Amino acid sequence: MSGLGYDREASAQLERTYSTTDVQVQRDAVRGALAAQPGEVILDLGSGPGILACELAVQVGPAGKITALDVSADMNAIASRRADEAGMRDRIDVVIGDAAKLAFPDACFDAVVSTQVIEYVDDVDRVLGELRRVLRPGGRLVLLDTDWDTLVWSARNEARAARILAAWNSHAPHTRLPRVLAPRLRAAGLHVTDVFSLTLLNTAYNESTFSHNLTGLIAQFVRTSGGVSEDEIDAWLAELVSLDDDGAYFFSLNRYCFLATVG
Repeated sequence: MSGLGYDREASAQLERTYSTTDVQVQRDAVRGALAAQPGEVILDLGSGPGILACELAVQVGPAGKITALDVSADMNAIASRRADEAGMRDRIDVVIGDAAKLAFPDACFDAVVSTQVIEYVDDVDRVLGELRRVLRPGGRLVLLDTDWDTLVWSARNEARAARILAAWNSHAPHTRLPRVLAPRLRAAGLHVTDVFSLTLLNTAYNESTFSHNLTGLIAQFVRTSGGVSEDEIDAWLAELVSLDDDGAYFFSLNRYCFLATVG
């Protein structure tokens, strides 16, 4: 996995990010693509705070099962709490695991969904092979990943913003993954049936927006990874507030959803 680790603080920040309306719209599109049916058994790979897993649990009903797998114990604690609060623990198994070595038998899932995960794994092809292995014949796979080169973000001090975002780019090993994902899915034995894009667009900077919450993750990562001073990070954050105050704030980022089937 990448250097972007999710300890308790980062996990809480990611949960806030995933709770924004922007990401809920994205999640609705992903669920629409997956089209979960009552009674299905589904793997949510990289389930994070468990929001999607709980939504899918409603769709599969009491006869279905969602396995929410994440590499982070702190994330899993949040997901377990959410499943308890939603009264869904009988339908959701929260487990810790490695995407490259899935501890499941062959052909055991009707569908797999994974959002903003594959770009963070070191060996993409091995993970895709594992997902193909655990899917049943006719099974469905939905992957959503970001092309970070599509990021457009307003700045007055563009050189400073570029330094910060360049440092942030090291948070994932595959920041342009969507460009090459379709052929790699086919090489893993999957049939790509559809690809579509989702744009996260903010023209305001406040706690209800994706980009506001993303800055918390970026600032935390860049502070620990080095290369940018504390003063520069603080100045960048202050500049975003100033841009919003002046009605000049703009943020846009593209994610790409890939649908594939077995057989």
